[in-house]
Amino acid sequence: MKHLIVSAIASMVLFSGCDKADQSTAAPGEAKKEVRKIAVIPKGTTHIFWRTVEAGARDAAKEAGVEMIWKGPLKEDDRAQQIQVVESFLTQGVSGIVLAPLDQNALLKPVQAAGAKNIPVVIIDSSLSGEAGKDFASLVATDNKAGGKLAGDEMVRLTGGKAKLVLLRYLEGSASTQQREEGFVDATKGKEMTYLVDNKYSGATSAEAQTAALNLGDKLKEADAVYCPNESSTYGMLLALKQLKLAGKIKFIGFDASPPLLEALRAGEIHALVAQNPKKMGYLGVKTLIQKLDGVTVPPMVDTGCVLITKDNLETPEVKEILANQ
Repeated sequence: MKHLIVSAIASMVLFSGCDKADQSTAAPGEAKKEVRKIAVIPKGTTHIFWRTVEAGARDAAKEAGVEMIWKGPLKEDDRAQQIQVVESFLTQGVSGIVLAPLDQNALLKPVQAAGAKNIPVVIIDSSLSGEAGKDFASLVATDNKAGGKLAGDEMVRLTGGKAKLVLLRYLEGSASTQQREEGFVDATKGKEMTYLVDNKYSGATSAEAQTAALNLGDKLKEADAVYCPNESSTYGMLLALKQLKLAGKIKFIGFDASPPLLEALRAGEIHALVAQNPKKMGYLGVKTLIQKLDGVTVPPMVDTGCVLITKDNLETPEVKEILANQ
């Protein structure tokens, strides 16, 4: 019996020694490294534009070896829900956030709250009230005013600087589309351009935009030209013009380049589109956040570019490259 007890003790010591030997030979750098977690919060989750932003963001997250959570409000007019999404990620304690703010003012306080918790925020697509480098890390977006000016300059060219216009705006508080509207209006100043409508908003979805446009039916029948500043307002207007049998009969310039809008461009129902680079925007948004987390000084503004697309330049290398990232 005594012999058995001694043997058991010896075995325990032996196995214990083996465990210690295994631990001591493990390289210090081989300990499992915690994967950083970041959140990317779009304005909404239904438009094709945001699905393409997500694809670019996921590419950058994969390259950097970080876990990315994609979550946003269903509709692009639900400010309260987007604020709740931001606040929930602050509670979870993510390493950083990439945010496309629905409202330039309403989202400032949640972003400042992130800063107070040392959670950096990179803004994409639409600017935020506040100061880059202080209230948020950087803005990664299209130069929206320049994009609006591209559309306005093209409208002046198409109409010879003389036209009755309908401007269907997007949503109050949306900085990106507001800047596109301002750029367009600025480009038409000093010309013989009369605005029949310039104070109506489309709403957050294509269906709402179609209804808003149909409610302007009498004005559209009188108009020579129409401008819309984003994907949903452009598509909703297209549907309304088709219903009113005006598609192709009046000059129509929109924003973004989803497949249905490109099909309408080829058919002559839309005369020009200002295309952004949403995949690049998502990619650079996440990449800029990773740089910030790594202690790199990031620029206050990263311009992701835009281009005017017409039926005549659809096959050019520049446009093909942009469309490949839609």
